Amino acid sequence: MLLTIERVAILKSVDIFRHTPDYVLASVAAIIEEVEVEEDETFIQEGSIEDSLYIVVEGQVRVHTNNKTIIVLSGGDSVGELAVLDPEPRSANVTAKNQVLLFRIDKEPFDEVMADRPEIAQGVIRALCRRIRAQAKVIATGNLQTDS
Repeated sequence: MLLTIERVAILKSVDIFRHTPDYVLASVAAIIEEVEVEEDETFIQEGSIEDSLYIVVEGQVRVHTNNKTIIVLSGGDSVGELAVLDPEPRSANVTAKNQVLLFRIDKEPFDEVMADRPEIAQGVIRALCRRIRAQAKVIATGNLQTDS
């Protein structure tokens, strides 16, 4: 298990939290659950209704649907941000490409932290906007990778 200071350093490298002061990140670090995922294990199932976001600490994960890879994420990337804002059915599967260490943050404690610190909500919104723009380019160019 990582120390709070280690968690804060990792959070600081994540796009969502990049502009958040360290003392605020300490409160986010307190609500994190560390999750280890084995290679080829799917930890987000398309269609499931969940309310957690994940941050990749170590390893790589593949976001995929309909036998196509949408994106591969690695250390410092987040996935599932929409679920902490609006828990709806997941739009894709997320599977570990290798052994992965994740931070999981659930909606209820995250809502409490966001209520006190609007810069966290702004960070989530910025990250989602960038992800949507990147995905729109991938879709527009037809560059989705077919899974083998």
